[in-house]
Amino acid sequence: MNAISVTPTQMLAAVGVLLVLVLVWRAGSRRAKAAANAARTSVRLMSLGGRVVVNAVLIVIVQWVVVTHGGNGWLLFAVLGVPALLASYTLTKALTVTTYEPRGRGGDRK
Repeated sequence: MNAISVTPTQMLAAVGVLLVLVLVWRAGSRRAKAAANAARTSVRLMSLGGRVVVNAVLIVIVQWVVVTHGGNGWLLFAVLGVPALLASYTLTKALTVTTYEPRGRGGDRK
């Protein structure tokens, strides 16, 4: 049997090829992960948008039924007031600016 002889140049070339393959594989996996995250984000946004539209349609239908069929004063107030309170709470929470104050050791403010 013949022994396989490998020169140092061939060994260095093989290590270089392996290194390039690993780098290409890692770059591909990063690119795939970034694409998956982007797809997940857009699906989340569409899902949230769909839920908002469905809930808005349900609220409008209930309000329309109560207003057109002449609900009494308290029912009309509840049907129009509760969604307005929920919307104002959500908008207030979304538009309120909060500050971040880092705390030192022991919970003391700096």
